[in-house]
Amino acid sequence: MARNKLTRRRSASRGPAPLTHPASGSLGIAYARVVEIACRLPGTEESRSYGTPSLKVKGKLLSRLRTEAEGGLAIRCDFVDRHMLMQADPETFYVTDHYLDYPMVLIDLHRVRWDAMPGIIEQGWRLVAAPKLIAELEARHRE
Repeated sequence: MARNKLTRRRSASRGPAPLTHPASGSLGIAYARVVEIACRLPGTEESRSYGTPSLKVKGKLLSRLRTEAEGGLAIRCDFVDRHMLMQADPETFYVTDHYLDYPMVLIDLHRVRWDAMPGIIEQGWRLVAAPKLIAELEARHRE
């Protein structure tokens, strides 16, 4: 299968690659921060989903940038955590009708507290990562 020029694989074990994203301005800068955080996790790679930049874990969707509508980031999130995030900060965490029955939450990248993003991204990553990748991350934490 042919790969889009904007799709690059980047594994946490190989270190960071230069960031180039089709999103521009402050949304592009914010998304570059998301990529930087996420690509520290094993098996995470940059890709495309519905024509927008996305992050996948060994081919499974972790998140995608929603440039086609209101912007923001759609990221995997279980329903309990999503409910808690939305209750705590409904201006930052929300869903559209499209995502009501899907385990994802939308994040306004202009409003999010960036110190919370590593934990949010890791929680989403754990929902899609294979047990072997989770074990690899936990081994790193023990070192």
